[in-house]
Amino acid sequence: MTTLPSLYISHGSPMTAIQPRRVGERLAELAKELPRPKAIVIASAHWLARQPHVGGAARPETIHDFYGFPRELFEIQYPAHGEPALAARVTELLDQAGLPTTLDPGQGLDHGAWVPLRLLYPEADIPVVPMSIQPQLGPSHQYAVGRALAPLRDEGVLVIGSGSITHNLHDFRAGYSEEREAPYVRPFIEWIERKLVDGDVPALLDYRRQAPFAERAHPTDEHLLPLYVALGAAGEDAHASRIDAGIEHGLLAMDIYRFDGRRPATTAR
Repeated sequence: MTTLPSLYISHGSPMTAIQPRRVGERLAELAKELPRPKAIVIASAHWLARQPHVGGAARPETIHDFYGFPRELFEIQYPAHGEPALAARVTELLDQAGLPTTLDPGQGLDHGAWVPLRLLYPEADIPVVPMSIQPQLGPSHQYAVGRALAPLRDEGVLVIGSGSITHNLHDFRAGYSEEREAPYVRPFIEWIERKLVDGDVPALLDYRRQAPFAERAHPTDEHLLPLYVALGAAGEDAHASRIDAGIEHGLLAMDIYRFDGRRPATTAR
């Protein structure tokens, strides 16, 4: 069986579901490139818990966890099946790694899960298992969660972290736009890309102190933490490929990252 990469997807606002812009194009392209997974495990920035929780529902509901948006958004369903056996496998892997985990048979798919999945696999014909993140435990914990899930990639499972490479919603009031970008966005995303390409995991885990404008880009951690799940799931010597999906509203960078398990061989010149 082909070993799958892991992915980090910036899912943007719920409006991405009906106005997919460049991220929709990039995810459609990516879906054509990837081997078809037999199932998906997705860690969403919108499911927060004090310890890992894994959704074990056979038919996870589509959760519309937002308000003040057009009615059209609330009518969207993403009717993917769950995979209780895979949820149990995820729980087992995390428990074995010393990460006590709760299996939640009632958890559905929040918009951090179904919005990007609808763009990636619009037919909703691949089983999905959602997973929570633990914002109070920080990047190192989420990286450990990802490392524990690495064996799934050899089992035909696509591991996805869904968040946003920059996420400061307070700055919507600052008047930024496509014509006037927030000054912290590009320095931050360029630092993240450089450290990921270099494989500098210690710096990434310490991004709060080392990355430029970290507090502006992420007043709170939860939307960056799924990146560490995807990075950890790729295993040691992961090769990171950035997929540029633009910057929306001048402040939400929509970067996607693909992590392959081994760095490609270099050709001698």
